[in-house]
Amino acid sequence: MPKEAHTKAAEHHENAAKSHRTAAEHHGKGEHVKAHEESTKAQGHSKTAREHSDVAHAKSQSQK
Repeated sequence: MPKEAHTKAAEHHENAAKSHRTAAEHHGKGEHVKAHEESTKAQGHSKTAREHSDVAHAKSQSQK
């Protein structure tokens, strides 16, 4: 169902945002290695979010 697909995409977008915020906090403290690790996590979440967004969009289109 499209609702579940959109919800899953939103969860991954939220995880990406959280990782980006954490990376920014680490950079602000001069903890660049930790910031890089969080940035890498954020990229992974963003990629997964995009994939789930594409699925959600396709499912929404098929419901028309």
